[in-house]
Amino acid sequence: MVQRDKDADRFAAARDELLDSILKSSGDVRVRSAMRRVPREKFVPPELITDAYKNVALPIGDRQTISQPLIVEQMSTALRTRPGDKVLEVGTGSGYQAAILSLLVSEVISIELIPRLANEARERLSCLGFENVRVMQSNESLGWPVDAPYDGIIVTAGAPELPIQLLEQLVVGRRMIVPVGPIGKQELLLVTKFADRHEVQNLGLCAFVPLIGRDAWPPEFD
Repeated sequence: MVQRDKDADRFAAARDELLDSILKSSGDVRVRSAMRRVPREKFVPPELITDAYKNVALPIGDRQTISQPLIVEQMSTALRTRPGDKVLEVGTGSGYQAAILSLLVSEVISIELIPRLANEARERLSCLGFENVRVMQSNESLGWPVDAPYDGIIVTAGAPELPIQLLEQLVVGRRMIVPVGPIGKQELLLVTKFADRHEVQNLGLCAFVPLIGRDAWPPEFD
């Protein structure tokens, strides 16, 4: 028990040190608070636990990664969530981004193509007490229409082009965050939906693993 407490204290100190270095005082207070409450060390493979609080993406198997904390903060802030929102996440991965979102909104629906990742994320989130996240395993990469519309959509993998099918599942006046472009060199796009159009803002370059599924990249990228 004593060793477990020491480990928890050590990880908490590492988390605070990392977040102090990357979070801006001008950022979203709710996002900063959520990131300080989620133990990233619980979402990385055991052999990489000492790297949990480095500001880098880490592999989680099956050619997937857990995003670097700075990108998680940027995407979560840009989404501009409200406490009563229902948000869709495309690409559960380890469940880290879903855990952050769960502290910001009422409900998170997260879809994941890879069964192992979906099952592990579902169990992990439940064990850690993030009860307002539903992880759905699906080979459809472009959303979860049955529970649409959503107050926000966040895509944690790179799409070859702006996924209009996802935009159709978004509430008018709300936002979608999605990396778009060639593999390894995407642009992080903030898309705001209006009744008769949508507006796109480029938040900068990023590098995500490709969005996979039968309606995403061609089969050779799956």
